[in-house]
Amino acid sequence: MRRLLTLLLLVLLGSAMLAWWLGGREPARAPVSATAQASRPRPLPGGPRTFLDPQQMAQAQAAGGFDQTPRSLLRIAHAMEYGDFVWNDDGVPAGPVTVRVDLRSQLISIFRAGHEIGTAVVLYGADAKETPLGRFPILWKGRNHRSSLYDAPMPYTMRLTGDGVAIHGSDVRWGAATHGCIGVPTAFAAHLFEAAKVGDPVTIVRSAKPA
Repeated sequence: MRRLLTLLLLVLLGSAMLAWWLGGREPARAPVSATAQASRPRPLPGGPRTFLDPQQMAQAQAAGGFDQTPRSLLRIAHAMEYGDFVWNDDGVPAGPVTVRVDLRSQLISIFRAGHEIGTAVVLYGADAKETPLGRFPILWKGRNHRSSLYDAPMPYTMRLTGDGVAIHGSDVRWGAATHGCIGVPTAFAAHLFEAAKVGDPVTIVRSAKPA
């Protein structure tokens, strides 16, 4: 149990290598190739929550990128692969929703009232169009949005910047990248679209590699 709690906390803080989650592969930054792994958008089981003690909460805050102090994490029994996600808000009280994205660990975490209610592996911007770091409010939401610039569907879009950077449903698979957006599995995007509202903060960080 102690080992599982340690691993979960490290993932949340962005201190666990993506290789631990994804079998030794590096973060996806190249364009989609002909041999890219097919996406398997499927929810993973998330069991009872792991509640953080005061020291762990302080460590999480020190890592940065949290608009509210994390109080509990989803307990995930299996390593996540591209296209996998967990969403479980059972028993979580009403409260503000905040989003944290770590580009190094390639993970998104959704919190409500300080409790993690969703997480997924994400796609982010390729070198030619990098995803910006910082804190961004959700500016606009579009359930069936289609990009006029790239002529591509962007379901459950939550726009973060005036030049079009957004969180949206994507075909999340190994070898893929975005044009600066945060791509999440479409089923996960649907959950987030319903939970978040215009004005909710999204913080995008790139955590330091572990020593």
